[in-house]
Amino acid sequence: MNITCPNKSCAFPQNPSRDGFFRRKEDSKSIQRYRCKACGERFSSATFSDAYWQKRRRINGTLMKLLSSNVSQRRAAVFLGVSRSTVERRVPFLGRRCRRLNELHLKKIAGKVHNIQIDDLITKENSKLKPLTISVAVDEKRRTILGLEVSQIPAFGHLAHLARRKYGLRKDEHNHGLTRLFRKIAPLAAPEVLVKSDEHRRYPYFILKYLHRAKHETFLSERACVAGQGELKKLRFDPLFMVNHTCATLRANVNRLIRKTWCTTKDPLRLQDHLDIFMYYYNAVLLPQENHQC
Repeated sequence: MNITCPNKSCAFPQNPSRDGFFRRKEDSKSIQRYRCKACGERFSSATFSDAYWQKRRRINGTLMKLLSSNVSQRRAAVFLGVSRSTVERRVPFLGRRCRRLNELHLKKIAGKVHNIQIDDLITKENSKLKPLTISVAVDEKRRTILGLEVSQIPAFGHLAHLARRKYGLRKDEHNHGLTRLFRKIAPLAAPEVLVKSDEHRRYPYFILKYLHRAKHETFLSERACVAGQGELKKLRFDPLFMVNHTCATLRANVNRLIRKTWCTTKDPLRLQDHLDIFMYYYNAVLLPQENHQC
């Protein structure tokens, strides 16, 4: 690690001298101190950590596992012996960290994905009258989650009139979510990638725009079965099984996505953080374990 002086006004920030150690009380680690030879600024190796000033660093790894294992934020706070507000503040922190880790993890398969399945999972923002959609992309062969993007949509069906009367017109941001998703998966896809999806009317435009040489296969949406929270289908052979199974896994492991639950999303940004946390845990921890057992 190249240590430089954090003082932005320092004339010569390179090559500071070592200045002893201190023992961090929170996790009992010995932290190296430094002193800048030019401006005299004192700092440590912990100054450059994304967990700088955190008093409960030990809970970060366990909290990530709990949030990816169908545990609510309140119950996670009880398990970890911390306040609920501490857990609430760690969710955006872990979301930012996992987004960076997801980018590094997916770089390993850049240009190597030959089969992609795409679908959308519907959830809600505090009420069924304010729905959200999660655009999901999965590598059919590796089972790796390639992207999860949250966007708000207006209510539809028999709730549309009631939603407009109670909350007014709701902006449709689905196109923005699909744009973010396809910008992420475009560098990962092979030149002549095969994309499978249902007959959603918006998919062909984005596939043609971002995956120019891709082959697009569509399949009729089928009736859902009881298993998998309504995401798995009543078919002997489901051509979209991988993405449907991933959506069922999301509903089973992210507690705010479970149908008929009181753990609902209050802020779509926090839902995005939660999904990025699960995406990293699923790709980096759960999938390698399942492949090893096979």
